[in-house]
Amino acid sequence: MKNAARRGPASAAGFSRLAATRREAAAISALLPPREVELLLGFAARRGTVVDGDLDRYRIVHFATHGVIDAERPRLSGLVLSLVDPGGRAQDGFLSLADIYNLHLAADLVVLSGCETALGREIRGEGLVGLVRGFLYAGARRVVASLWRVEDRATAELMARFYRAMLRQGKPPAAALRDAQLALLRQRRWRQPSSWAGFVVQGDWRRAAGERAGGPATGSR
Repeated sequence: MKNAARRGPASAAGFSRLAATRREAAAISALLPPREVELLLGFAARRGTVVDGDLDRYRIVHFATHGVIDAERPRLSGLVLSLVDPGGRAQDGFLSLADIYNLHLAADLVVLSGCETALGREIRGEGLVGLVRGFLYAGARRVVASLWRVEDRATAELMARFYRAMLRQGKPPAAALRDAQLALLRQRRWRQPSSWAGFVVQGDWRRAAGERAGGPATGSR
């Protein structure tokens, strides 16, 4: 599974490697010219690269990693990036909800390819407070996230088809996601709804991702 919901900041002990995320990233990046993609894998997927980087230059930001959801204390939610440096030393790789709120994005689309990333806490007068809300607040036009635990390989297949429909066929994210989900439904291996139905689009669903001129797409892990 991509992730079980966990409480509190991440530690290296609790998270397994996601073998299919490299295939997911490779399939997505192959759909675009190399000069339009910044691919961050393994040790390069650092928290510092996200919080100190120039994410406002990118039209699409993709995270294929573990999500941490704390419905009772949303401030403890976040995404798990590299928890060790190239020398094997522990480092802070937890991209917290506070970090996300402080990002400056101009992205047409942020994709959270992990478990339960669409969940959060319902607060009266505020709505659902969680990762999606954080990225929308930071400036993303729309966010794709999941409602439940998702399987690593099925998600990689879904995301490859989703991006192909957007980037090669020019479909808006909502239509592209629907096409990808229907494609997995028709495959015996992935036909169970648990493999594909959990991902939803939130935000402005009407326009195609990447429609504005200028700026490359990025895939992050």
